[in-house]
Amino acid sequence: MLRNLERRPSLKKRISARTSLKRQIVHRAGLKMPRGWGWLRNPKKYVYNKMYRKTTVDVFSLLKKLFK
Repeated sequence: MLRNLERRPSLKKRISARTSLKRQIVHRAGLKMPRGWGWLRNPKKYVYNKMYRKTTVDVFSLLKKLFK
């Protein structure tokens, strides 16, 4: 029964994720981006995440500040 509930991407997506040129280059060269260098690898994602973190509000931290 639990097998039907698993999230499983399509076969095409699984294969493309394993065989992408970008992945092969990074993997074979043994490159790992240092912390804080995400903008170099994916600038679009970096900008989105930066704005998201600045504009969203955590309810629990808000409550904590109110009742301090």
